Amino acid sequence: MNGQHDPADGPGPAGSAAGTGRRGRRGGATESREQILDTARRLFAEHGFEGTSLRQIARETGVDPAMVHHFFKGKDELFALSVALPADPEKVLAGVDGYSPEDRAEAIVRAVLRLWESPAQHSLVAFLRGTIGSKAKTLLLRELVQRTILGRIMAGVPGPPEEVAMRGNLVATQMVGVMLVRYVVRLEPLASASPDDLVRLVAPNVQHYLTGDLKADG
Repeated sequence: MNGQHDPADGPGPAGSAAGTGRRGRRGGATESREQILDTARRLFAEHGFEGTSLRQIARETGVDPAMVHHFFKGKDELFALSVALPADPEKVLAGVDGYSPEDRAEAIVRAVLRLWESPAQHSLVAFLRGTIGSKAKTLLLRELVQRTILGRIMAGVPGPPEEVAMRGNLVATQMVGVMLVRYVVRLEPLASASPDDLVRLVAPNVQHYLTGDLKADG
């Protein structure tokens, strides 16, 4: 290559990719795609979303950046596929941030329960169990929760950034606890409670974490 073409801008002239000698050594397209995903999972887990670039993923995989762009629309899609969630958090939580923070808890709980009571439940249970047993997957999930899920849930919640972050963490403990106890551990009577009962019992705690006084009584 003569140094005038940047692979990140797209495929170069015919034969330029062959000049790297890399693509020819790869297997089929499926194998190359999976190798890129494997590298992305590792780098996202080690450096987070912001600390990982598509160029870095390509370099670590040993492929041209153009190949990454060929298989994936961008870093957001590659990150979502790296986490391998059974459902899209953006779709699950769509509309939640349309509620005022003071009236948002019930919408959050209902959105989560709708997902977990759907046919995706078995895939979600498998994902949660696999995540708990894997440090790399746990790190990826943490990054996703911080970037996507809490960002939507906590939108517009007043207070200093540190306080809002703590409130978001507390909301997460409530919802993750429900998911673990109800769907993974299946502890009764919570496992058999109706969704409406769960909303009635859980939403007040979530609302307190969102907008209530976090100072200890006394």
